[in-house]
Amino acid sequence: MRQWARDLGMGARFAFAGGRDGWARMLLTAVGVGLGVALLLLATAIPNALSVRHDREKARTDLTYTGSQVPKADDTILVGDVGTTFHDKEVRGRTLEPDGPGAPLPPGVSRFPGVGEMVVSPALKRLLESDDGKLLRERLPERIVDTIAEPGLIGSQELAFYRGADDLVVRPDNGLVERIDRFGDPHPVPEKTDPVLVLLALVVFLVLLLPVGVFIAAAVRFGGERRDRRLAALRLVGSDSRMTRRIAAGEALAGSVAGLLLGTVFFLLAREAAGAVDLFDVSVFPSYLNPSPLLALLVALAVPAAAVLVTLFALRGVVIEPLGVVRTAKPPRRRLWWRLLLPLGGLGMLYPMIGKGRDSGEFNQYLVIGGVILLLVGVTALLPWVVERVVNRLGSGGVAWQLAIRRLQLSSGTAARMVNGVAVAVAGAIALQMLFSGLEGQYTKHTTDDPTRAQMQVTLEDGVPLAPVAADFKATRGVAKVYAYDEGFVTDRRKNAQKGVQVTIADCASLREVASFSSCEDGDTFAVRGGDDDDRSFDVSKPGSKVWFDSIDGSDAPHRPTQWTVPAGVKQARSIESPNGEKRGGLLLTPGALHSRAARGVSGQIYLVLDQGLADAPEYVRNTAQHLALPYPPMMMVSSKRADTYDSIRTGLFFGAACVLALIGASLLVSQLEQLRERRKLLSSLIAFGTRRRTLSLSVLWQTAIPIGLGLALATAVGLTLGAVLLKMTDRPVGVDWASVLSMTGIGAAVVLVVTLLSLPPLVRLMRPDGLRTE
Repeated sequence: MRQWARDLGMGARFAFAGGRDGWARMLLTAVGVGLGVALLLLATAIPNALSVRHDREKARTDLTYTGSQVPKADDTILVGDVGTTFHDKEVRGRTLEPDGPGAPLPPGVSRFPGVGEMVVSPALKRLLESDDGKLLRERLPERIVDTIAEPGLIGSQELAFYRGADDLVVRPDNGLVERIDRFGDPHPVPEKTDPVLVLLALVVFLVLLLPVGVFIAAAVRFGGERRDRRLAALRLVGSDSRMTRRIAAGEALAGSVAGLLLGTVFFLLAREAAGAVDLFDVSVFPSYLNPSPLLALLVALAVPAAAVLVTLFALRGVVIEPLGVVRTAKPPRRRLWWRLLLPLGGLGMLYPMIGKGRDSGEFNQYLVIGGVILLLVGVTALLPWVVERVVNRLGSGGVAWQLAIRRLQLSSGTAARMVNGVAVAVAGAIALQMLFSGLEGQYTKHTTDDPTRAQMQVTLEDGVPLAPVAADFKATRGVAKVYAYDEGFVTDRRKNAQKGVQVTIADCASLREVASFSSCEDGDTFAVRGGDDDDRSFDVSKPGSKVWFDSIDGSDAPHRPTQWTVPAGVKQARSIESPNGEKRGGLLLTPGALHSRAARGVSGQIYLVLDQGLADAPEYVRNTAQHLALPYPPMMMVSSKRADTYDSIRTGLFFGAACVLALIGASLLVSQLEQLRERRKLLSSLIAFGTRRRTLSLSVLWQTAIPIGLGLALATAVGLTLGAVLLKMTDRPVGVDWASVLSMTGIGAAVVLVVTLLSLPPLVRLMRPDGLRTE
């Protein structure tokens, strides 16, 4: 152990005192390892960030929407839901009316806002004070008196506010106002985990982190050829081969430790910058991103250990002698059998869980982790063999092609290492895309709304006159058409009714959106056939029939049905789907067919067709609803909705994929620059002999394009295999979304192309004859 420590220490000294070349190599290694460490630390901090967001959301819970109330007392408070939406971002809003001096304060709020005042989140304050928030300011005209502190928010970019009120009324029929005696979930219920979602989250985590590990393993081998030539000088002064390898490991260890320090700095910078980022509507405070001490310690120990092991493994096929390094001799052909054991072992670990689905309990997490890792790491084992076999069979071509092929034939392993991270990332992404596509149907609820016919829906309370509200929306900027309906029921008896049918009251233009008929004038009455709840046992088409409008309007007034007589000349109509997908039955009435007191128990529904050329049209509609003091905010009509947990995992994948792609791009650029630095004299020699710069640039492009093409092909095959296995495990039919597969491979190829283009300026600077100068 003493000898190991002495040799490792000597290697560390060489790393820091090895002249300009030694410093350049150590800096490249430190930057590469530092980028990977920063992302690993970020990954270890994400579970804590999610936990803090969840805890703070629970701590500020106020409305349960269950109608449960507490008795009024000095320590209770009335809370009303006044949330809204602005440009597809949710704005959490509450009105507060304390019942006494002991009323609880919401988390993060230092005092109650008075009437005409509000307390807002910092992000909402910035928005309201900017030109972009002008339309939202019309909806929130109250004076800002304070800001919500961090304990009351789940993210730094969250839009939230509390405003004061003195007229809140608890109404059991809408649940938008409740009286509570404390903030926080009063009846916490343990959340039942979905095995499929747990599997999905686990695979996302592995797929995002494995490319980082692959990149760190490649980063510690930067500058390997120059290092080995320096080690030959150590052999010349008396070092044996084992000591030489330990010194090399010490040099890598020094670079990895420097990378740990640099990665910590990168992480702290990214941590502070995270507070200003809102990615996929998810934001965090910097204080949320605290890595788990145990996981951070694991990273601190694993990275240097991996650096030493990777260096010793890389030197196993290199003979370092006193007079040079035996590296350029033809290496033995790579063997395939042990490389196939990795993916086959991964399939073997995943096979016992095929067909379990959701109803067979939790998936074995150890088998899932082991199987996915072996399959994806199998890409890194197979790729060098594939590159070697292919480039050895490539032959004649142009000068640029021949230069590239010869270089790949001499160092196919180095070329494969450059694209290993991309290949692993693409393979994992393809598998995840297949899994997401296969599971989307289970976690996506398709609505009956038809957004092509109407884009927003407004619900009115019982008793609110429909006509003036519809007129206000019709006059709203950005509204092209308004379809307004009063809806209710008529029954066959005044009391103890046995039969009833739906009744819809609207003008002729609106009625044509829900039924088909020959002609319509104000005063007409239609009996509809073909509705969803068509009840022909109650014939309402007979002239002179007496029916009763239900007058339950949500108030405390007694049940007072209103009689109405079916007029002569009832027309027939055929029901068609309305904008919300419903087929109405019963009676369709125009306003002229009723006397003023007839329809007391109806409630209004308004459908709005927006001007698609005006992006702010929904905001004008919401402002009109605020002006009219409507209790229910206008709702956007959508064709489908996804489960929140599934959507959160998908959002996490996009966030993580963005970070991993940035890391891969940076790692490839660093690796490319290191390769160019290694070949500086060779490039200068070729230029001195008259080789054109365009030829050398094309050769560099071919040296990158060939390995990445082979890597993407292998990644596609492995990704499709892993995706099929995961779908079988979740008991879903195997299907390939070829558009997603092509997009993933295209993104991987685009990253490499961008990196290659960015490396051309340094390449041009290196292609000078004076690069032959040496000391």
